[in-house]
Amino acid sequence: MKNSNRPFRSLLRVSSLALLVLAGAGLATAVAAEQGSAAKPNVVVLLVDDAALMDFGTYGGEARTPNIDALAGRGAMFTQYRSSPLCAPSRAMLLTGVDNHQNGVATIPEVIPREQAGKPGYTLSLEPGVATLADYLRAAGYRTYMTGKWHLGSEHGDLPDGHGFDRSFALDASGADNWEDKPYMPFYAEAPWFEDGKPADLPADFYSSKFIVNKMIDYIDAGDAAKPFFAYVAFQAIHIPVQAPPEFTAHYKGVYDEGWEVMREARHARAMEKGLVPQGAKLAPMPKSARPWASLSADEQKLYAARMEVNAGMLEAMDFYVGKLIEHLKEKGQYENTIFVVTSDNGPEPSRGDDNALTKIWMDFNGYHLSADHIGEKGSWGFIGPEWANAAASPSDLFKFYAASGGVRVPFVMAGPGVPQTRISSFALVTDVAPTLLTLAGVTPDETGLRPMTGRSLVPVMKGQVAETYGPNDPVGIEVSGNTGFYLDGHKITRNMAPQGDGQWRLYDINADPGETTDLSDAKPDLKQKLIAAYDSYAQSMGILPMPEGYDSTAQLNNNIAVRMLKRQWWKLVLLVLLLGGIGYGTYRGIRTWRARA
Repeated sequence: MKNSNRPFRSLLRVSSLALLVLAGAGLATAVAAEQGSAAKPNVVVLLVDDAALMDFGTYGGEARTPNIDALAGRGAMFTQYRSSPLCAPSRAMLLTGVDNHQNGVATIPEVIPREQAGKPGYTLSLEPGVATLADYLRAAGYRTYMTGKWHLGSEHGDLPDGHGFDRSFALDASGADNWEDKPYMPFYAEAPWFEDGKPADLPADFYSSKFIVNKMIDYIDAGDAAKPFFAYVAFQAIHIPVQAPPEFTAHYKGVYDEGWEVMREARHARAMEKGLVPQGAKLAPMPKSARPWASLSADEQKLYAARMEVNAGMLEAMDFYVGKLIEHLKEKGQYENTIFVVTSDNGPEPSRGDDNALTKIWMDFNGYHLSADHIGEKGSWGFIGPEWANAAASPSDLFKFYAASGGVRVPFVMAGPGVPQTRISSFALVTDVAPTLLTLAGVTPDETGLRPMTGRSLVPVMKGQVAETYGPNDPVGIEVSGNTGFYLDGHKITRNMAPQGDGQWRLYDINADPGETTDLSDAKPDLKQKLIAAYDSYAQSMGILPMPEGYDSTAQLNNNIAVRMLKRQWWKLVLLVLLLGGIGYGTYRGIRTWRARA
């Protein structure tokens, strides 16, 4: 991002490359004593975009996800896993095991305020001394591949090839069209796809989930079969624009016709049946801004139900291609020796495409429509909106962007060698993924000269050696753009920023009230102050910056879009002003001449 701190960012990039080169020897030395690479397991991380806790079938969702369900059935299914409320911070934490404010990706470029941009921890790219899973595993003899959404920096050295990946086909944006090579929002001038760090084109038959899996298969097959591989598969599904092949969408005709209130109640009931929440746990009310389903016209209800059908179809299509990857590994004799991780970067996406006139104009110019005609197919800009997102997040409160449970409580599944068939209800965090996978791979990283991981290995819990990864006295914090969840003593303080929140702290008993329905601030003021003080200590140690007064993520997004568009299109504005000025001057001269002759 261009700003007054750009020299600082340039220095960071140079320093980062130098540190990682120097650290490489340490990384390699740390694994030199390990057993031969042939015995090491392959590692596949399947990252879904914007999936809610209950979106997978095994967690109680409506979509058909037999391949993910099968992995959960033979491995470990976590029910109390937390991510961050936004995509890039979650991805950075997953890949590094380091808190987002320490790894450089505190938030996303779309919503960062000017006061924070470019500051340490807020450069929005992986900073000096931050190593990734790919760095550690490559030093241990792995071949390393990445396909799909990256969103972790776009300048020199920021892409996957600069962070330990041998081969990569990466989207350096928060999203893009799933059918064509084009952007999905006016923040981007294009869909920035790169292969091995160089701009790349998409094939004519592109569909995101299909392409992301097929490209990964190509990379795996072309590599040295004598070496284990690490495959990071980062899907666009089910991020906006919500798009799916019609044969998958057709499976959900009529499923959502009763509306979002019915769906959220049904998911809440299934959550209690499956033990995701205690029996009798309350369900938080819909957001105050939510529209009652009954307030929509019959045509609007039909359209919104269709949008949710496409959402389920997109998830099923993704699972279908996950199955293709699994079948390929079975054919190659690699499946049994592969560790799989399946999770989501954050909760469901609430953004709409029909509530902003300027966005609608942009869509018209970029070949998008919002109608039910061929919904989910090429040219369709699909979304589910805040009401469906809130229903999808049930039994939790709110959705993506916010640190309420609906924004951060997501599914997490592990399967493969070293992973027992079990269900785990102890707390786990996105930063725990990297140290867990390194443990299972038999790799002990040397972090000398590197920023140490803040996450913990989940292996002791999975093997029954301990009951909890984080005890009641272990503080755990999540913060993105002021939206904060802080856990301690079986309780949580939550702060949700505008537009859905008011920036005030609220206290919840997270075990008895996982939906965050009853604020205990008045009942337990001393405990609340204890958690706030502990959070302040965490914020200081992590380098969390305060939010500007009156911060609103939606308003900031609109502002950042305007700034980006102005930087790209300023010359058109100048030409328009000159043209209008010329027309005005010509008209003025014409009127004066006419009056003189009269």
